[in-house]
Formats: sequence, C-alpha cells, structure tokens
Amino acid sequence: MKLILFIGIGGFFGAIARYALSSATHAFFGGRAAGFPVGTLAVNLLGCLLLGFAVRCLSGRFPVIRELELALTVGFFGAFTTFSTYAYDTLLLAEQGRYAGMILNLLLSNGLGFLAVWGGWRLGALM
Repeated sequence: MKLILFIGIGGFFGAIARYALSSATHAFFGGRAAGFPVGTLAVNLLGCLLLGFAVRCLSGRFPVIRELELALTVGFFGAFTTFSTYAYDTLLLAEQGRYAGMILNLLLSNGLGFLAVWGGWRLGALM
C-alpha cells in the first residue's frame, strides 16, 4: 500500500507538470503552432530525456529507496507522459540486442495506437 501511495503522489505532480508545460508551450508558440500539437511534443520529448536521465542515475550513481524511485519513474513520469516509458522500453530492447522486438514495439505501438484512437473516435461518433 505504501508503494501505491508514493506512485500516486508522483502521479499527482506529473499530471500537473504535464498540463503546465503543455499550456506554457502552447502559449509561447501562439496556440497549436499552425495546427501542430507543439505542447504534446514538448512534454513527450522532455519526458523522454528526463526519464532516461533519471533511470540511468537511479540505477547506479545515485541509488534511492524503492518508493522514491517508483514515485519518480512510474508516478511522475507515468502521469507526465507514457510516451517516455514507451521510448525507454524500446531502448531497453535495443540495448539487449532484441532488434526485432524493438522494431515490432515501434510498429505495433504507433500503428495499433493510431488505429485504436481512430476506432475510439469512430465509436464516439456513434453515440
């Protein structure tokens, strides 16, 4: 139960940080920057950079208690952007030499993710 609490606290702050950064980026670029979701891109790229940095540091140089690690990685970054987790999982496959799995993850996550959003969109239109 203690782990869930730590993850929830991290997720609370991650969700707020996502909204704040996305809103600030949109405001800076004057809306959606000619129709492009620049706020989402900024959140995803920053999330990837910070998750990679955090995981690398926490796994070696600066070990912390498991609760804090999960609060940051699963909680904060999980709420900030799941894209960073997807990118990290893909990196792990490449680091393990599992290139077929890496390519499959890229194709399935993007292709099926797009189809799932489209399918949900279409289902929502039926309501």
